[in-house]
Amino acid sequence: MADRRPARVAALRESLTAAHIDALVLTSLPNVRYLTGFSGSSALVLVTQRDLHFITDFRYDTQVRDEVGDIATVRIEQQSLWSGLWNLGSTLSGIEVVGFESAHLLHRDFQRLLTEGARWQWRPQLNLVEALRESKDPDEVALIRHAGKIAIAALTKTLKEVRPGITELSVAGILEHTLRDEGCEEFPFSAIVASGPRAALPHARASSRVIEKGDLLLLDFGAQYKGYCSDVTRTVVIGRASTQQREIYEIVRHANAVASASVRAGMKGQEADGLARRYIEDRGYGDAFGHSLGHGLGLEVHEAPRLAKTVEAPLGRDAVVTIEPGIYQPGWGGVRIEDDVYLASSGPEILTDFTRELVEVG
Repeated sequence: MADRRPARVAALRESLTAAHIDALVLTSLPNVRYLTGFSGSSALVLVTQRDLHFITDFRYDTQVRDEVGDIATVRIEQQSLWSGLWNLGSTLSGIEVVGFESAHLLHRDFQRLLTEGARWQWRPQLNLVEALRESKDPDEVALIRHAGKIAIAALTKTLKEVRPGITELSVAGILEHTLRDEGCEEFPFSAIVASGPRAALPHARASSRVIEKGDLLLLDFGAQYKGYCSDVTRTVVIGRASTQQREIYEIVRHANAVASASVRAGMKGQEADGLARRYIEDRGYGDAFGHSLGHGLGLEVHEAPRLAKTVEAPLGRDAVVTIEPGIYQPGWGGVRIEDDVYLASSGPEILTDFTRELVEVG
């Protein structure tokens, strides 16, 4: 894979100029990884117009040199990372106004800026790196695609083990074990396994409920590969599907298909959301689709852009987004079908290859 980091740093420096700041302190670990390649859990990065300074602790002395290499000047700090930043600051000239990631800074650390970091003027910044991350390069798309393949392989194997009489927690255990077997490094979020009436809870946690014949079973989960995430949802029926289950499933399936085929870069978030929402509303289930259509996907499972009826911002070129329409009815259950879609210049490309036809298992 090509080393994209220098170009990313250069693009961020242009953003610093536009924001009228001399430097930026990064505390968001996904942003740190995007710029430097570091996958550890302890880091501060100071980006200036001339240099990239990386501060971590002794636990990562070897790892940081392997992952970050010569893209940044590395400091191994024996005390706190913030002490390392203040010590570094005393050696730098020409820096007066410094930005910080206000969405990612704890209040106690903000207090440090005002007291220990008083040599600089501090300016809150939002989404300087996140805006760059929205558009994915070919290597990033390939990693998300592979994370999707891991998820689909795990789903295929898990469904072979699902049957009436086992619990949601058991299914979650099978799914998570299989994800690891297929190469998943971490779980981007706790798997949602919801059966029967509990499938009406869009973000249900797996429970001790015993899965019964005739239940809807909703599985929402993801895989992570080399830092990049996939996010997949499928809803199946245990045994034979009822007429109502088939009817609602077909509405959601068609809404997913329409949105996945029609979404485009440059489209407003609310326009993308409307691709599926209008179809569901026209069939009388608009009130049962309460969440947004989707979100961006990358180093985090939820990142820019957002596909929601309140969002006017356009979808970025080469973004990867989820398309996840759903219908939920309390006391009955719910259906959601979610795919990961790359917004290529030639049109949308679905990265999660698993059947969208209704599957009956057990």
